[in-house]
Amino acid sequence: MKKLFYLLAVANLVMVSSCQKRFDELQKNPNVSDVAPPNLLLNKLLNDLREGIGGVEPWGAVARYSQYYCRNYQYYGDNQYNWNNGPFDIYTNTLKNIVQMDKEAERLEKNTQTGYHAIGKFLRAYYFYNLTSMMGDVPLKDALKGAELLQPSYDQQKDIFLQILTWLDEANNDFKSLDDRKASISGDFFFNGDFSKWRKVANAYKLRVLIALSKKEGDAELKIRQRFAETLADNVKYPLFEKMEDNFMYRYVASINNYPTNTINFGNDALRYNMAETYVKSCTNLKDPRVLVTCEPAWKLVNDNGWAPTDFRAFVASGTGEAQDVMESKALAYSISLINRYRYYRTLTAEDFIIAGYPEMCFNIAEALNRGWATGNAEDWYMKGIKASLEFYGIKEGSNMAYYLGIGKLLSKNEWTLAPFTFNFNDYYTQGTVEYEAGAAGLNKILMQKYLAFFQNSGWEPYFNYRRTGVPTFSTGVGIGNNGIIPKRWSYPSYEMNRNKENLKAALDRQFSGSNNINDVIWLIK
Repeated sequence: MKKLFYLLAVANLVMVSSCQKRFDELQKNPNVSDVAPPNLLLNKLLNDLREGIGGVEPWGAVARYSQYYCRNYQYYGDNQYNWNNGPFDIYTNTLKNIVQMDKEAERLEKNTQTGYHAIGKFLRAYYFYNLTSMMGDVPLKDALKGAELLQPSYDQQKDIFLQILTWLDEANNDFKSLDDRKASISGDFFFNGDFSKWRKVANAYKLRVLIALSKKEGDAELKIRQRFAETLADNVKYPLFEKMEDNFMYRYVASINNYPTNTINFGNDALRYNMAETYVKSCTNLKDPRVLVTCEPAWKLVNDNGWAPTDFRAFVASGTGEAQDVMESKALAYSISLINRYRYYRTLTAEDFIIAGYPEMCFNIAEALNRGWATGNAEDWYMKGIKASLEFYGIKEGSNMAYYLGIGKLLSKNEWTLAPFTFNFNDYYTQGTVEYEAGAAGLNKILMQKYLAFFQNSGWEPYFNYRRTGVPTFSTGVGIGNNGIIPKRWSYPSYEMNRNKENLKAALDRQFSGSNNINDVIWLIK
């Protein structure tokens, strides 16, 4: 009897074990892979660049912070700079996916010199540049180690920038090696695996990073002037953008990934967004034709005064700091400029989103030459930048046509007002407010033209450049919150005090005497 009970017990254990094994096996779908291949991860990572970090896509939050447009209706939000709780979620999604892409590429190709690894270095540089520029010191060396290290220390901002520059130089070298041996990847919808184009992106981005460090140009370890000069001097070792076609640019595809403003959402928000004074006035002060194609005239001024729709006097806007109810009343009365609905709402694809482009690179080079970082003709690069930006908007020498939607007219019936205008580059350029000159005045002109070229593209760069230089002057007031002050940084997320208190406190003590305020000044701009 004892033997019988023993045998039954063993049998039951075997049955339980067997059932458990079969149950565990049933948790896995044999028809679905539980490993994401690197090409799919790359495709997602590149697609995520349109949103970047903090809402960088056109007509998103960052474009409001950069004072290109405003919300005039509270239901859709406000214009305040509520920069609490910085975007640390980037660690647990995007940056984690870069790490996983590297692992999967190494697993499949048995080495770490793949195109996925090279693009991964660029993406790390891109995201950490934005993270540290937004907040200050952030975890880098100890980050992304998972359960191995749950409380990473915060790296100092200078060390982060040194690592960013290292990644970009390594990416440039890796892309060259990959191009030389005709390596290939899939999932790259930007350049279809053309690593010679990726090299230009890495080097143009390097110039952006170096310009961002302009307040540290005397730092012996950063060697900003030296790095910029050697990059500009050797186009074989450091190839750069040469034309608009080289842009690192996200292209929208109808019904797959629509441009943020389009015919579908026209009825919801076309009248709830209006242009910001900082951008509009910067254009009209220069009689800049870009305002004629990106904005609509204030129709009340056109009708009351009998002006042509392309009269620069008809383009006026509310300051971002204005009270929202006042702004709304102006918009409903058509006494301020709205978004150009022909360009931005007529189709599903509007315009391409430049992440890093040729016009910016030209202005960055012009700025560096103005500052004496290298030898060259600053005015030549300044003019190239202006012409490239005008080209993006289709503004050509001679006759041009602007299209507007008048009061009571219907987009669905294409009831556009056609408004011809003539453009002559020499007349535009030889204005005292535009023509280049040496010294501080010339630098301010470069910075203003860069701001205009950044319209609805290049992510945080318009704000970062304003914060670094004060150009252009941003609107302040009750509408921006924060006691009418433009903040200097995002605060660290509050949950870090629970998850990583000791390291966060050390970072705050080191940078801001313990404060975690959006008005604190980070090392980069001191």
